[in-house]
Amino acid sequence: MIRGITFEIPNRYGKFLGDILKPIEIDEYNWRIGGEESYLIVDGNLGEPMFQEPIDCLEGKILRSIFTENEYYLIFQDLKAFPKGKTTIEVNTYEDYLLSDCQLVLLVVDSSYITIYCKDKSKVDALYINAKDQRYKNLEYITDVNDMRTGLSVW
Repeated sequence: MIRGITFEIPNRYGKFLGDILKPIEIDEYNWRIGGEESYLIVDGNLGEPMFQEPIDCLEGKILRSIFTENEYYLIFQDLKAFPKGKTTIEVNTYEDYLLSDCQLVLLVVDSSYITIYCKDKSKVDALYINAKDQRYKNLEYITDVNDMRTGLSVW
């Protein structure tokens, strides 16, 4: 069974999260944001952290504007999408994810390595095609057979 996708993005600043999530209606979800390390770019330099602290529940419309209206440098980032009206909870393992209302997990590790888990197969395929169109490197489906991740966090 397909769990998601993994790929590499360039190690530079840009609007990568907005680009990566183009096939997803970000506004349809509430997002749990981990307190990782990513920075807004101001005048070509690192500025304030993209998120000052972990956020239990951020409305998708706000998140979409952050991703599409700013440039940023990703180092580590942990994003989890929940349907509006559902409680956003911490999801630490794949088993937690399966049992939860969480619909999508996006993890960024070491500025370049992206892992996305998504419960909707059609959205996984759309994310895959989008990543391929963006020419991201080492694009692969994550399956029950090749998934080596033990936790769903960047640490």
